[in-house]
Amino acid sequence: MSWDHLQLKPQIISAVQRAQLKSVREILCVSGPDLQKRTGLSRSDVQELLHAAATASRTHQPVTALQLQRGECHRLESGLRLGTGCPVLDQLLRGGLPVGGVTELSGESGAGKTQLGLQLCLSVQYPVEHRGLSSGALYVCTEDPFPIKRLQQLISEQSVLRSDVPRSLISGLQFSDHIYIEHTANLDSLQVCLLRRAPLLLARGLVRLIVIDSVAALFRCEFQPDDWLERNKQLLTFSSMLHNLSQEFTTPILCINQVTDVFNQSANSLSSPSSSVCPALGLAWANQVMVRLMMRRLQGKVFLGDQSSALRRLEVVFAPHLARNSRDIGVWREGLRAVLDPD
Repeated sequence: MSWDHLQLKPQIISAVQRAQLKSVREILCVSGPDLQKRTGLSRSDVQELLHAAATASRTHQPVTALQLQRGECHRLESGLRLGTGCPVLDQLLRGGLPVGGVTELSGESGAGKTQLGLQLCLSVQYPVEHRGLSSGALYVCTEDPFPIKRLQQLISEQSVLRSDVPRSLISGLQFSDHIYIEHTANLDSLQVCLLRRAPLLLARGLVRLIVIDSVAALFRCEFQPDDWLERNKQLLTFSSMLHNLSQEFTTPILCINQVTDVFNQSANSLSSPSSSVCPALGLAWANQVMVRLMMRRLQGKVFLGDQSSALRRLEVVFAPHLARNSRDIGVWREGLRAVLDPD
């Protein structure tokens, strides 16, 4: 392969050729320290090489809207879904999350968004006959530490939540061994994760679900209101990465999103008509999402045995294959489940 199109310094190109690195993807799948060892380049030269490779990867064979539409519609029609672990919510979502395209889950703090993200990380590990995908999950944290204690509690209570699954199967699944956690403090580290680490895990069959918690955090902290044009460009680049991963590896991607207050009726059209908040990041992001779900925390409590939970609601805001509908839910020790009769 010719490396001239990357516009690198001659000494970097020579070092790459000596190291027998033959493709952009091969470069992106090698860590920075390993690249230094293999090429003998300085740290700054390696960073220049990685930046050029990442840029080339983003611009190589872009996906058109028609390709995305055909690919996502084909996956919707194929019927393959990732179940939530709750039959009533699966019924609301016609089987669960579609394996193609980006699903957004938005809501206020404490609504239960992370709870559902964790639950899906366990659900994906079940066989297809139990509404899983027989693989692991990549969980990307952008603001809060990963809730490891809650995950351990969910794992210990799986036999309660998934009473439809034989206990012998549940006990044989090493759930925590198949959840890969990444912390990204800025957009650059998120880009490295999506361009280098995620494709490697997906190509090896180690994961079949990506959860990003949350998508708005980094874009809100790195851009000022006057930088909306650059922010939108970065959002489109980010969504292109997600769609490419989902299309290439037939992988569901869940993006947890924050919300902002609604000030006018047109903004409210992006959200639930009964809600006073709207998913963050505006139209630029909304147009990149195939399925938009919202979770809200309602007044009142619900009870299950010796447990109590704040009443919550999961609503389908838009999706090409779903009716606009909702279900009331509670968050219990064993996970998130629908409430059939909150009264």
